[in-house]
Amino acid sequence: MTRLFNEPSQFADELVKGFVAANSQWVRPVAGGVVRRAPTVEGQTAVVVGGGSGHYPAFGGIVGPGLAHGAAMGNLFASPSAQQVHSVAVAAENRGGVLLTFGNYAGDVLNFATAEARLNSEGIVTRTVVVTDDISSAPVGQEHKRRGIAGDLTVFKAAAAAAEAGYSLDEVVRVATEANDRTRSIGVAFSGCTLPGQTEPLFTVPAGRMAVGMGIHGEPGIAETDVPTANELAELLVSSLLAELPPSIATAQDARAAVILNGLGSVKYEELFVVYGRVAELLEAAGITVVEPEVGELVTSFDMAGVSLTLFWLNDELEGFWRAGADTPAYKKGRVGSPSSASTAASTADTQSFAEADRLTLAAETAASLPTELPDSSDASRDAALAIADAIEAIAEVIDEHADELGRIDAVAGDGDHGIGMQRGSRAAATAARSAALNGAGALSALSLAGDAWADRAGGTSGALWGLALQSVGAALGNTTEVTGSAVATGVSDAVSGIQSFGKAVVGDKTMVDAMVPFTERLSREVNAGGDLVTSWRAAAEVATAAAAGTADLLPRMGRARPHAEKSLGTPDAGAHSFALIVVRVGEVLASRHSEFA
Repeated sequence: MTRLFNEPSQFADELVKGFVAANSQWVRPVAGGVVRRAPTVEGQTAVVVGGGSGHYPAFGGIVGPGLAHGAAMGNLFASPSAQQVHSVAVAAENRGGVLLTFGNYAGDVLNFATAEARLNSEGIVTRTVVVTDDISSAPVGQEHKRRGIAGDLTVFKAAAAAAEAGYSLDEVVRVATEANDRTRSIGVAFSGCTLPGQTEPLFTVPAGRMAVGMGIHGEPGIAETDVPTANELAELLVSSLLAELPPSIATAQDARAAVILNGLGSVKYEELFVVYGRVAELLEAAGITVVEPEVGELVTSFDMAGVSLTLFWLNDELEGFWRAGADTPAYKKGRVGSPSSASTAASTADTQSFAEADRLTLAAETAASLPTELPDSSDASRDAALAIADAIEAIAEVIDEHADELGRIDAVAGDGDHGIGMQRGSRAAATAARSAALNGAGALSALSLAGDAWADRAGGTSGALWGLALQSVGAALGNTTEVTGSAVATGVSDAVSGIQSFGKAVVGDKTMVDAMVPFTERLSREVNAGGDLVTSWRAAAEVATAAAAGTADLLPRMGRARPHAEKSLGTPDAGAHSFALIVVRVGEVLASRHSEFA
């Protein structure tokens, strides 16, 4: 289990702080993650990677010369927010365009795509390559659905080396795409991992058994077997990968491949070397030339006991990029230039000046995110903004009260991060809303700033969706008009429509939508029939609570819970449950502040 932590919701922030303090020769902090300490050549494509925290050395540990230019580092097992990705990309790019590359998970795809669109709209040419190397997560012909696991490294390494070689953005994208097409991985697990603050692992494997094909967040595999010997495990991994050659590889005989034997946290180097000895023999027997193998921890999952094997089938170009030098905190190969000519001989005073520069950089980025002047607003809208701040603070309180429960529910079929993510998002939103209201913001401004803060601090899919929800309600309320029940109902309906369009979920998928849709339908019906907002909201909250409880009888059809479908029967969806808790608590605030609403 994870034993050393302070406040679980602050774990990701604190690990980034400590990581930067220990590795300031290579990286400097920016809002949302880290970028290279050393300046890059003007016009060089910036390769920006990222994903949830909890997988070190992915992703911050591979930032440096020869590898990533920056890493967006999200909350534990949750994708970085679109704002985080944008911030890191802006800090990393140097007039050569940006490649965003990351593992294929719903939250990452959503948030990186949002950041990509924003960067392009701002004139920073940006492209995306998604890593899909895990053969156990989807069959041949559906490679685009596969997860990204330890094969992340081959794609990141090839793309970054191409950028260092002066390739244009289009050529870097071509190289990264080809590297992904030529990478195959499979993993096994013997036990689950435990998030900070939790006493039980996210998943379990029966004693004496091994899950084949299990993902790095506990996603289920394709089989379960008795725990094999080291040689038997090597034979299973190698035979599985040789059974599916990339289309560009006609035969394994005489092929060349980079090999990664990756430990996921609790399987240590000595064990990995025992396994790799047999892996090497099997690959040689198959006629494969192994090129610069890597054995160690490259993509981990806290204390998860597991192993993955990756084969990266090389051509001459990709082999050159795989062999190219790299110097990062956690991954070093060959020789490259000093990570920072300015810091190599840095004195204590120099180091202190770096720390001060980082502090000032972060302060400037934070200040830049706040509006210099709030839009005009009416007295009624400003009064409503104060009530909105009360409501969002109440949301944060109810999430704090139920965070452990939400994490436990989410861990049944997901990755257990829902409680922590909702805490981070709702607390940030409450702070932003209160600050805005006290500074004279109207309802629209207060909700927009709160939505931005929620999405940024929570990350993941739920962070993006709650950010969108607050912004949609704000747009319907405006800054200058009276806040009416009709306007609130319209805003909630717009929020649900936006979330369904953005996240693609429908009723029955076992998501937050299962509670949101009946809530908004009942709220609109009550308001349109002439009901006041407080009474209508409470009636809708009762419907949402019943609908959330009813998700216990559903099988998930989207997200990380989908592969655990049967396992989740009998447990409500964490997103639907948290939504119901929220609307009930907001109803109480509305009742106490009814004078601010018509």
